[in-house]
Amino acid sequence: MRKTIFLLSVASLCGCVAAAPPPVEPIAGPSGNPLVDPVPISLALEEIITAGVRQHLKNPLAAKFGTMLAGERSLNGRHEIVVCGYVDDKGGGNEPFIGKIYPDAGNSFDLVAINDVSVSGACKAAGLAMPELKSKA
Repeated sequence: MRKTIFLLSVASLCGCVAAAPPPVEPIAGPSGNPLVDPVPISLALEEIITAGVRQHLKNPLAAKFGTMLAGERSLNGRHEIVVCGYVDDKGGGNEPFIGKIYPDAGNSFDLVAINDVSVSGACKAAGLAMPELKSKA
């Protein structure tokens, strides 16, 4: 009888396995969006960004790009590169912009916003703190 109880106890323990740890969620910024991992802007990436932004400008040929920062992340299972920067197409000063590049979709570029009050906050929420521009006095 003792031997039977022992064998049943051992058999019941054999079915126990350690549960896999839950997946690690990316660190989220204040808006709930995961922070990006900064990446350098290569010449190819710069070309995708500038061509994508120029499509939304009134004077694309005169556009001069300033500081740009980029970072990559996976959001809702989709890999994306978030880009924040400044562009001047009118000679009146730099306008902030934020866009996304989707490498798994042929490096398609999506301009999220340009010259909008939300750009700075969205960039900070993603982990790309753009330097403040000095106003011309």
